[in-house]
Amino acid sequence: MKCKNLFIDLDDTLWDTYHNNKECLKEIYTDYGFNSYFGSFEAFYDYYMPNNLRLWNQYRNHEIDRQTLITERFRHVLLVKGIDDKGSALQLNHDFLERTTTKTQLIPGAIDLLEYLRPFYKMYILSNGFREVQSRKLFNSGLASYFHRMILSEDANIQKPHKKIFDFALINTNSRRSETLMIGDSWEADVVGAYNARIAQVWLNPEGLPAKGFTPTYTVRSLAEIKDIL
Repeated sequence: MKCKNLFIDLDDTLWDTYHNNKECLKEIYTDYGFNSYFGSFEAFYDYYMPNNLRLWNQYRNHEIDRQTLITERFRHVLLVKGIDDKGSALQLNHDFLERTTTKTQLIPGAIDLLEYLRPFYKMYILSNGFREVQSRKLFNSGLASYFHRMILSEDANIQKPHKKIFDFALINTNSRRSETLMIGDSWEADVVGAYNARIAQVWLNPEGLPAKGFTPTYTVRSLAEIKDIL
């Protein structure tokens, strides 16, 4: 394909969400005294994460709004302490998000790949994350200068994997569908979403998971492998 524009996911594609967020949760576990209610951090993490993933899935599918997501993910763990207060849950969520913006661990090869791509392509972040958080992640981790623009689900009023956010991104970056490539780690949000929008895909799939229903345009196990494609 003749590619000119790249839509690139941020979380767990470039910015190491798993490790950065886990580091923040370790701080929360100690600073908020959850170590008195859970036998270990791993027990706390295993209690928090399934509920968090369920809420994000509901958010992507427009089953809940942003406010419900950011309230309920920490209200769930505060209930263990006997606290059932929306304000406390929102404050804890705010603290967590503030901490995440200070973390800078990237997926291996992220900067090297962006340096390689920058002379040849216009690159745009396409993310479901919240603007105030994603912007600071980009700047603090040294990623911002590589991108012409950040397109967020808040801008399009719809989340990946829905086709409308990809159409919105094409229009707002003046990109042709046939000259655009989506790079992301999420099978559902990035790959299926781009496929349904008739945009070519690069699936970052380090665990070698099987594709479901169709074969992506490209599949790689690491960011470095993308250099062999572009």
